[in-house]
Amino acid sequence: MNAHEQDSFREFVETRSSALLKTAVLLSGGDRHAGEDLLQNALVKAAGRWQRIDEPEAYVRRILYRQQVSRWRLKWPRRELAVAEPPERAASGDGTSAAELRIVMRGALAKLTARQRTVLVLRYFEDLPEAEVAAALGCSVGTVRSTTHRSLARLRGLAPELARLGGHDTAERPASHDFSPMEVRP
Repeated sequence: MNAHEQDSFREFVETRSSALLKTAVLLSGGDRHAGEDLLQNALVKAAGRWQRIDEPEAYVRRILYRQQVSRWRLKWPRRELAVAEPPERAASGDGTSAAELRIVMRGALAKLTARQRTVLVLRYFEDLPEAEVAAALGCSVGTVRSTTHRSLARLRGLAPELARLGGHDTAERPASHDFSPMEVRP
């Protein structure tokens, strides 16, 4: 890599790493350290091919998605943090509902399988159409649709308080309406 390419890569990392880190953390189930590792590995791979990359951000995002897919294909057990007591909840009406929604959303996303979480992050956080998600994950559009449907249903079951925190009353919502988990972005 020559000096101009190094400067170009440094500038890209400085300007886009925070947005890419958000995606990596979401793909990692809210685990910031795992997200940092995921992003660092993606940037290392991109640096090796920097002179041949036309669209750097799209290239790095694709590496992130594919690395996450590779992670959940491994048969390693998930590492979860067990705590003796749940954290205290803030009193409602004190301006913390958006923060509480983000915390609940990250916790619920962490409980989904890696595949379910990846599909939801790509569909709702990255706002990709089903065809692009299918291409990024190497599966069919039908698989993306069914995984999205099952993932949202599981998300609703794992965290029914999302509807309350997001300002949605499940009793008033028609059954055909899908709750968008990213209405308030984490």
